[in-house]
Amino acid sequence: MNMMKMMKQAASLQKNMKKKQKELGKREVQFSAGGGMVTAVATCDMKIRSIKINPDAVDPNDVKKLEDLVLAAVDGVLSSAQETMGQEMSKLTGGMGLPEGMDLPF
Repeated sequence: MNMMKMMKQAASLQKNMKKKQKELGKREVQFSAGGGMVTAVATCDMKIRSIKINPDAVDPNDVKKLEDLVLAAVDGVLSSAQETMGQEMSKLTGGMGLPEGMDLPF
């Protein structure tokens, strides 16, 4: 493969990756903890959009439980967002033989 062709492919991949990242910044995922007591929503660019707490989860005598549910929901939704982003990016780089999770240097 000649160098010029590789450069064109890299430029095209960069453009497509930026476009896909922008699209994924609008795609939302959600995760619930405690049987739906706490639900977190995030975009695939790792931004939390909302947290919903069922009033039944609020017990002034057990704040630690609510904190744990919120933490589990946030952790779960961010993992889901990261997984979705990784899957979508690997679709773009799949034919290039790049190691999973490796970003191009641009």
